Amino acid sequence: MIYVLCTILAGVCWGSISLFIRPLSECGFSSIQMMLIRTVLSSIFLFIFLFIKDKKLLKIELKDIWMFIGTGVVSLTFFSLCYFKTILEVGTSIAVVLLYTSPIFVLFMSLILFKEKITLRKAIGIVMTFAGCLLVGGVFENETGTASLKGFLIGICAGLGYAMYSIFSRYALKKYNPLTITFYTFVFSAVSVIPFVQFSNIPSLISTKSVLLMVGLAFVNSTLAYILYTTGLSGLETGKAAILVTVEPLVGTLIGCFVWKEVLTPLMIVGVVLIFATVILLGPPEKNRLNLN
Repeated sequence: MIYVLCTILAGVCWGSISLFIRPLSECGFSSIQMMLIRTVLSSIFLFIFLFIKDKKLLKIELKDIWMFIGTGVVSLTFFSLCYFKTILEVGTSIAVVLLYTSPIFVLFMSLILFKEKITLRKAIGIVMTFAGCLLVGGVFENETGTASLKGFLIGICAGLGYAMYSIFSRYALKKYNPLTITFYTFVFSAVSVIPFVQFSNIPSLISTKSVLLMVGLAFVNSTLAYILYTTGLSGLETGKAAILVTVEPLVGTLIGCFVWKEVLTPLMIVGVVLIFATVILLGPPEKNRLNLN
């Protein structure tokens, strides 16, 4: 049960990301600048923590770097930039749900790479998640009620990048502690975005407000969330963890509605309910579930 709880709490942390992203954007920070701030500060937080806790957790083998390039660059950098852009393009409520096309990618890649079975429960979860994403994306509504095609496609790309974290982490967890994986994920992600960041205007954007937002983005939405998720992943099947963390759309949508005053159509609300119902379907302990395997 602890692994299920960690996974769901990770989703809650990630779901609150717009509380930091949108104000930082209003302060003048670009998506790539926010990405750098997020990864650098998270790397610093984790380095200090691991150095105090156990220096051995900072050691990795050179031959395993590909795993962390996967979690850090292929996943975190790619999906975060897509996700930040989607939030600004179509709003928090839609962006956070489009991100959760990821379980579909994870389940099929897990079937191929890890031979994880797609049980009836997981299959139902795929259908519910996919249907929810289509509804939230406004696919079945008229043009005035839909997300832009550009925003919708970028959101799907965010889902693909997000899925890759679960895949590369599964390989890394065979040898490394979840904290080690999380630390090097941020390090490699930070290195990958440095060449593309405009540094010249950052000093003029620094204020007490922006510093607090940056710390919150790095700690709540990055360091803590990834530690919780990677810990949950260490005790759950990859596909199952990827679907459980879809509690994030509920949190993100509620924030979008109540904080940012975003309007959801009835069909979009149905989509959110479908995705949240997936968490209920897969969340309880095995002994409390119907036998759908």
